[in-house]
Amino acid sequence: MAALVLPNPDRSVSPYRIKNAPVAIEKRDPSRFNRIAYAAAHVVADPLADNDPWLAPAIDWDRTLAFRHHLWDLGFGVAEAMDTAQRGMGLGWPEAKELIARALREAASREGARIACGVGTDHLAPGPDLSIDTIIAAYEEQMEAVEAHNGRIILMASRALAAVAKGPDDYHRVYDRILSQVREPVVIHWLGEMFDPALAGYWGQADHMGAMDVALDMIAANAAKVDGIKISLLSKEKEIAMRRRLPDGVRMYTGDDFNYAELIAGDAHGYSDALLGIFDAIAPVASAALDALGQGEDDAFFDLLGPTVALSRHIFKAPTRFYKTGVVFLAYLNGLQDHFIMIGGQESTRSALHLAELYRLADEARVLLDPALAERRMREVMSVRGIAQA
Repeated sequence: MAALVLPNPDRSVSPYRIKNAPVAIEKRDPSRFNRIAYAAAHVVADPLADNDPWLAPAIDWDRTLAFRHHLWDLGFGVAEAMDTAQRGMGLGWPEAKELIARALREAASREGARIACGVGTDHLAPGPDLSIDTIIAAYEEQMEAVEAHNGRIILMASRALAAVAKGPDDYHRVYDRILSQVREPVVIHWLGEMFDPALAGYWGQADHMGAMDVALDMIAANAAKVDGIKISLLSKEKEIAMRRRLPDGVRMYTGDDFNYAELIAGDAHGYSDALLGIFDAIAPVASAALDALGQGEDDAFFDLLGPTVALSRHIFKAPTRFYKTGVVFLAYLNGLQDHFIMIGGQESTRSALHLAELYRLADEARVLLDPALAERRMREVMSVRGIAQA
């Protein structure tokens, strides 16, 4: 068969054949890891549903839950109903609530399956007329839905709170109230404005370092109720600075999809655990790398994970909020779902050029699990997007 034809930035096209053998999928017990590693998992759309994708999500529950088992098999915990699942970006609270309930039941069917679920306020329409008490009640509603199924909580950032808070005191009031009620320590998620522009100025400060001070004060006041914090600011310097200031026993979960390899490896002062959307896309390689790190094989860790960083930076390039498209595209290429359809129609958010470069980088990172299948599916996608194939 003729080589796959891919487009180039200068509007030319060129042949491409996969060069690298994939890393093998191996089931792993997470006890082999010396870091806690959550993969934020995506949702698989139902392509046969009679719905308007921009207006109403339709979820393929069987394939969505099967993907969670794929992650658990590889040793990962599942971070459920997060932004990787298009939470607040196509996936509404009613669907997220059902997703959480279904995923928690699946986790309960497996011994030792780690899962934590996103709790937010996304069923509120942000606006200046909302009160702080309304926002607290919204958090409480979602918290109760997770804890009703004995789930652990990832406390997500609130667009509604960002819209109405007058300063740091309002953030303290909300977080102190919610943390006083949780059954088990939570992971706090500080999602930066590069992922969601509506979250600019979170913690009541426009400057990230000033915001960090507010968040650290809140964590110190509630340390017994905080397992850790995930920050998604795409700045290793800011993550390290905050990591070094956390109270004893509070973990830093890296959300830095640009610099995760070195942050997980750590330095003389400590390391980051992980809660990453990119782990959804590179799970077999990341599992092998974490296994190597856990066995003291640092060089093997970097040899495996290092080549995935260029792929991740491409998937998460600006506009960063469109990264879900690349994650789902890799799941399609790898046969983990049978189509490249997303809720909200978000398969359209990246160009043919972007997908072509993603394919090349995925080959370099050794994450194309079945090269023949990946090439066949890539050929079809390129054809549909106007790149003629021989």
